[in-house]
Amino acid sequence: MSNANAASVMAYHERSKHRLERYAAGPETLDWDAQPDPFRRYAGAATVTLPLPADGDKTTWRDIFSPGAMPPRPAALASLGLLFELSFALSAWKELGPDRWALRCTPSSGNLHPTEVYLVARGLADLDDGLYHYGPKEHILERRAAFRHLDAGTRSPRLLVGLSSIHWREAWKYGERAFRYCQLDIGHAAGALRYAAAVLGWRVRPVELEHAALAHLLGLDRDEDFGSAEREEPEALFELRHTATADIGLDPAGWMQGAAWSGHANTLDEKPMYRWPVIDQVALASRRPTLPLAARASAVTRELPAGEPARRLLPSTDVAAATLIRGRRSAQRFDRRARLEVQRFWPLLTALMPVYSEGQAAVPWDVCSAPAGVHALLFTHRIDGLDAGAYLLPRQPAALSALQATLPQHAWQRVAASPADVPLYALARNPALAGTLRTLSCHQAIGANAMFVVALLAEFRPRIEAAPWRYRELLREAGLIGQTLYLEAEAAGLRGTGIGCYFDDAVHELMGLDGSHWQVLYHFSVGLPMLDERITSAPPYSRERVSS
Repeated sequence: MSNANAASVMAYHERSKHRLERYAAGPETLDWDAQPDPFRRYAGAATVTLPLPADGDKTTWRDIFSPGAMPPRPAALASLGLLFELSFALSAWKELGPDRWALRCTPSSGNLHPTEVYLVARGLADLDDGLYHYGPKEHILERRAAFRHLDAGTRSPRLLVGLSSIHWREAWKYGERAFRYCQLDIGHAAGALRYAAAVLGWRVRPVELEHAALAHLLGLDRDEDFGSAEREEPEALFELRHTATADIGLDPAGWMQGAAWSGHANTLDEKPMYRWPVIDQVALASRRPTLPLAARASAVTRELPAGEPARRLLPSTDVAAATLIRGRRSAQRFDRRARLEVQRFWPLLTALMPVYSEGQAAVPWDVCSAPAGVHALLFTHRIDGLDAGAYLLPRQPAALSALQATLPQHAWQRVAASPADVPLYALARNPALAGTLRTLSCHQAIGANAMFVVALLAEFRPRIEAAPWRYRELLREAGLIGQTLYLEAEAAGLRGTGIGCYFDDAVHELMGLDGSHWQVLYHFSVGLPMLDERITSAPPYSRERVSS
């Protein structure tokens, strides 16, 4: 079964590649007036209005990378309001002529937002036990299930956040490649959750449940609550660690025994024009199986070597974290005249390394349940002090020898000026890189005009053959790296944008990658943004709502 699933996953990945001679299968036309509703609601579910405290929060970007800089805040409704405001809430409304659209703290391919968010809460003094769906448009919780009463002695506060995907939201625009983008978005969402939790002084731990158990926990297996509405694919579950107490075990299935359910999902698209069966096929093939208890991973840890330098932050990182997170935007255009000094480049690369502190993976890498499997292939062409060309940053030391054996034709010269904890290797120089990046990025100027572009390279075939569900894991890791670059670029006074449209095999051929052992899963560009003054911005929520 595993071999058949692995073959199905790899066949999907090959089929969904963009190629120089053709793009992956997608819709032939788009009617933007008929775009699927970007907001899921559950009619009939009781709602809880969340507070909006971010305007008054003074935690700095620097603080969230400094263990112990602020004590963990209590598990209460006010904390949850801030958590969701800084992770999945709206960040602004934009207008251009007659068009109006919402932006969110979490980025999404095409601003389509296939990710839905759920909260499992138990033992909070000011929130009833139950399963809740988060509604970002109104910043509310919809109570999907009320848990049976628990004895006071067993009511220690526990919080879980679950993520799901509505594939049709992406497939409406992107066709067969949409499954990839949904997984990248889950990685971005996990990163957004982690950064928001860090503002509260909380940790985040991945909880690995097999597909059916997660679907049951999030209420996504309840046919009677969906009817003709688009179904959701359960994706990931995280525990919010708001205290330093020892593990006392999780029993979410036990909490749900005798739960009282309410709410019916809204239909997002009354008249879908296309169907993409291959998305359902790869989703089925890449679902997590039941794992023995001993094999369930938690956060990746290692000891901090003596004398390892602390993370170097950029000068602008004394800004309030809430301001930086809510100000994140995807760049639409870059100033091709702008350049970056190499000393300002190193902190951006440092942020990509899964560094550790006090035996725990640092923010945001502790949401990963496996060692780094995705590495940074960098194309730099507007960085003063660094030759234009291709470089490789192995994010896991053990991967270096495998990458060198795969690409023996390149120079592999260690960049002497790079910091000790940023093992950057020069592969090949290319002074005419801008035109190459435009071509590789589906002929988009956003690649040509950036200061640098990162192609995220994963060890692919061996991991998929061993565990087909790791396809999702690799794409999510790439999305998490993208989320890190988004926020680090903002902290540096720059801006980033994810590039899901690139010519897969053309990138491989450029670098000399043969076969499917290694595959590029995502592109990301960073540069100095050029703003469109025609687009106006409005606050995400009313003034009365924020001040209440």
